[in-house]
Amino acid sequence: MLLAKVYVTPKKAILDPQGKAVAASLHALDYTEVSDVRMGKYLEIRLHGLAADQARQRVEEMCQRLLANQIIEDFRFELVEQSER
Repeated sequence: MLLAKVYVTPKKAILDPQGKAVAASLHALDYTEVSDVRMGKYLEIRLHGLAADQARQRVEEMCQRLLANQIIEDFRFELVEQSER
């Protein structure tokens, strides 16, 4: 079984109001070393019955078609081999 760890984040050029709010809150809590925060999504997708190259292609398609809005978001993912439960 493969586990796809998918990370979706706003593109650098896109304003991130949630990230700005978190950064402001961290500053208010005296974490002054924080210079920027970007909020995103993290998804775990378990895949079975696919070779690694097939899984990579399918997850890429999932991200492009549903999981990320490519106009305002970037995505990346990694595949990890996982034992059956």
